[in-house]
Amino acid sequence: MVRNRWGLDVFVENARTVPLVRNVALADVGLERWNEGVLLMNDKRLADAAADIGAGGTGSKFLRGLFSASPYLTRLALRDQAIATQILTEGPDGVLVEVMTRLLALEPTELRTSHLMTLLRVAKRHAALAIGLADVMGVWDLERVVQGLSDLADQAIELSWRHALADSARLGKLPIDNISNPLTGSGLICLAMGKLGARELNYSSDIDLVVFYDDEHPKYQEMGELQLAFVQATQLVVKLLEERTPDGYVFRTDLRLRPDASATPVAVSTSAAEIYYESFGQNWERAAFIRARAVGGDQEAARKFLERLRAFVWRRHLDFAAIQDVRSIKRQIVAHKGGGEIAVEGHNLKLGRGGIREIEFFVQTQQLIWGGRDANLRQTRTVDAMEALVQAGRIKPHVAEVLLKAYRYLRHLEHRIQMINDSQTHELPENLDELQSLAAFLGMESAEDLRHELLNNLLTVASHYGDLFQEDAPLTASGLADGSLVFTGVENDPETLVTLERLGYRETVMVSMQIRSWHHGRYRATRSERSRQLLTEMVPALLRALSKTAQPDEAFRRFDRFLEALPAGVQLFSLILANPTLLDIIADIMGMAPSLADNIGLNPALFEGLLTHDLSHELPGAKDLSVELCTALDREKSYEQVLDTTRRWINDRRFQVGVQVLSGRIDTIRASRAISDIVDSAVHSLLPRVEAEFAIRHGRVPGTPNPALAVLAMGKFGGRELTVGSDLDLVFLHDGSSHAQSDGEKPLGGNHYFIRLGQRLIAALTAKTAAGGLFEVDMRLRPNGAKAPVACSLESFRKYHEESSWIWEHMALTRARLIAGAPGVAEAVYREIRAVLCRERDPETLRKGVAIMRRRIDEEHHTESLWQLKYWRGGLIDAEFIVQFLILKHAAAHPEVIRGNTVQATEALGAMGALETDDAADLAAAVRLYRNIQGLLRLTVGDAFDPVNAPEPLKMRLVQLGDVVDFRALEVKIQRTGGNVATLFDRIVETPA
Repeated sequence: MVRNRWGLDVFVENARTVPLVRNVALADVGLERWNEGVLLMNDKRLADAAADIGAGGTGSKFLRGLFSASPYLTRLALRDQAIATQILTEGPDGVLVEVMTRLLALEPTELRTSHLMTLLRVAKRHAALAIGLADVMGVWDLERVVQGLSDLADQAIELSWRHALADSARLGKLPIDNISNPLTGSGLICLAMGKLGARELNYSSDIDLVVFYDDEHPKYQEMGELQLAFVQATQLVVKLLEERTPDGYVFRTDLRLRPDASATPVAVSTSAAEIYYESFGQNWERAAFIRARAVGGDQEAARKFLERLRAFVWRRHLDFAAIQDVRSIKRQIVAHKGGGEIAVEGHNLKLGRGGIREIEFFVQTQQLIWGGRDANLRQTRTVDAMEALVQAGRIKPHVAEVLLKAYRYLRHLEHRIQMINDSQTHELPENLDELQSLAAFLGMESAEDLRHELLNNLLTVASHYGDLFQEDAPLTASGLADGSLVFTGVENDPETLVTLERLGYRETVMVSMQIRSWHHGRYRATRSERSRQLLTEMVPALLRALSKTAQPDEAFRRFDRFLEALPAGVQLFSLILANPTLLDIIADIMGMAPSLADNIGLNPALFEGLLTHDLSHELPGAKDLSVELCTALDREKSYEQVLDTTRRWINDRRFQVGVQVLSGRIDTIRASRAISDIVDSAVHSLLPRVEAEFAIRHGRVPGTPNPALAVLAMGKFGGRELTVGSDLDLVFLHDGSSHAQSDGEKPLGGNHYFIRLGQRLIAALTAKTAAGGLFEVDMRLRPNGAKAPVACSLESFRKYHEESSWIWEHMALTRARLIAGAPGVAEAVYREIRAVLCRERDPETLRKGVAIMRRRIDEEHHTESLWQLKYWRGGLIDAEFIVQFLILKHAAAHPEVIRGNTVQATEALGAMGALETDDAADLAAAVRLYRNIQGLLRLTVGDAFDPVNAPEPLKMRLVQLGDVVDFRALEVKIQRTGGNVATLFDRIVETPA
């Protein structure tokens, strides 16, 4: 030991490392303040030693280097100069012993909260100064540094809990028997996790704590506010430890490693915790519990609790599903193996490539896999665990040796970065000047020396880490080969946020946090361990697919809502992993079709249908579809199975059409025809089976054709213009005798028979079964409307339209189309409809009736929004009314104009001269435009379209359908088209009336 001129020991003269001066001004100012402080010191012996240290030699060089490099240690040394002098003259060990001795002598149960806070903060300052200077001088190795920090934290936590529980007892919140010793028998369990649990605390570490309480403790059985009491006690402990006062703080405290932290209180009952870990515990939580250690609570309660969790953490039998999940976590972390360069500037020593986490994960994965059968591997400290793995033959000795050497080096460098400003950081400086300053703090001459030393260690770690599970393919989608995607733990991984930003996500923190929440099992789809394992495998490719949409964040939100609605996840996640192209379809849906996304959330089995149909081909025609459905129904043995199969088939086919629209393979006019064909096939296939089922009890009416009902499609269905969500406008007709009686076990009179049969068909089309629902059926277009029976005889139909029907009912008949019925009945129905439509009419009376009806509709549904394409003046109703008016006006002389489809009818009216050629072309184009837009909107957002907040991909698709350059041009085109249609309506219908 070197002595000064007064015979005092000068420990600093033996420092193994002396920081170099990079900032002369800071060094000079710091040393000047040190020398000024000597004059204020009360202890002459220490004042003389401080003056000697500041006067020259190694001590002065050390102080100047320290003041140049670390504002934080400078503040501590100048504030507590006597302590700093004692450390530099006598060494840090004695000072730290004195600090711990003072803490051990405290009686926290008798102290005011404010007083205890002051004592703890002063102790922290002195300990931090001793440990920091010991590290900077190089006189303590890593193990001694982290042990000193951990011991300090342990003592501070215990004192805080003793104070908090005594305070709760005095306030009558907890029945504590012995206030002077409140921890024993309290049922309080405080677990140190992470680096504190392993006694490896960083210099500026947060401390990770998890707080539980034994809610089955006998003394708490009569308490109604037990949780509140322990939550308040926990909050007081956090205040004691981390609240900043003029004296500083003790430790920043993190409670987020508790079960599902965002949804649970800061103190969790042991019964709730055990249920969580048994049901939803994840492998990263198993890894976290490797380092769990009881501190500052009821030690016996903690021991029993950890014993109960042993089966969760340490599985006696090799769980290959868990191994696969561990591998998938590893493959998320390493999105690159070998090759490439590591940029030293800005590199994250903890989370970056070749960093501390890779070493820790290297060890913990082996512990998770093998520790269940080998208790010797259940070590909390990284160094001890590595050595145990070597002894067990799980890691080669030379690999352990180089990894531990790198580990100690990286932790040492991490501490030095944190000592600069007492910040919980792991990142190297981003510019060369600051990197040079860090090198000087380490006693190195140049940043290049630091760069060379650091890269050797990082590349060594990266190489060995890359060999872990090297047979596994990386969990990265195309384009992610240079990024990391990690969603384990409770913190956002910085490199993951960078990768998400590179992919195009703006709300990277939201995305990261939400994916982590999936793994907590809050959604039904992620409650099973298997589903979470599959989800881990799927996430990188999912993020890549969603990133291709115009608004990745919105697409992600819709997928999250879809996931939340899923009843289960394993089936769908397995399906996606086996068929990666489904992710592109999901991205299309989430990117532009919220309504469709909601639909598949309720019925995820829809995706299976995509695997059995080639999306590159349009749907077959109505006849082939009927054959396909009938073939499927013929295999079913019960009526209930028929209904379920029909629903699955229709929903699959409709979903297929929707996907083809979103992908741009077909436009929505073609989709409307396809959906109409699907529904035609459903009605055509269901009707005979409904009648057969009905006949089991009620028989048939003698002399009635088979099928007994004729089904007339009206409105959009009749015109083959159905969109997603359209109601089915139907009319049921029959040609049976109203006086006859059916011949079944429970016979019904004629009219009653057909009415009941019609009701049964409606039920078959509308009832929800286990396979879902189908349609809403609207029967109001039947003769006499809602007050009439659901089935009408052909004779009544004829008589009604001869004597009682209104003009609007004749207009509705222009779109009537028979979709099911016996051939003879079909011919009779068409004759009756033709007779009504081809009737001679007074043009002015007709014109006036149409105009009045349009005004009434406008009074009820008036809108100024051009996106309300049906009711907007100049929209679909105006176009349809023009066409239907002209059909009724000219059908007597030109029956060829009778067409159910509006565009086809417009073209026919133009061909016979009822419309000018240009007017016919413009009107047909308007209807096509409106139908395309309406069909896409119904598919994607339902009836509510807000152009301001609409998904950008949807707006782009609308632009494509409108054949314009941008969305504003589309709005202009709709306005112009609507103006033309309104003008034409006024000229043909409104003004002459």
